[in-house]
Amino acid sequence: MLITFKTPVHADITMFGDVAKTLIQMMGHSGSVPGAILAADVPQALAKLKAAIARNPDMPLNPSRNDDDQDRSQSVSLSHRALPLIELLEAAAREQKNLMWDS
Repeated sequence: MLITFKTPVHADITMFGDVAKTLIQMMGHSGSVPGAILAADVPQALAKLKAAIARNPDMPLNPSRNDDDQDRSQSVSLSHRALPLIELLEAAAREQKNLMWDS
């Protein structure tokens, strides 16, 4: 499953579902899809996400795979995976716009 994040002031961002759900939960949301964060709550969600990343920026955050021999050398870190969403949240906070996501 893919999840797309939307706000009127930034290009849409699409992520693998399990990666997106992890980031949604780091923002303090339940992880339900579809979902939304009101403009007034976006700065707090952004702060929570940044704090979670700061605790473990190099943690691998990869889409789930069925094979057991996933090569760790090809992992993408949490800080890199979250960067597009952080930029979207910053734009939404700056312009006081809602954030929505859907599959």
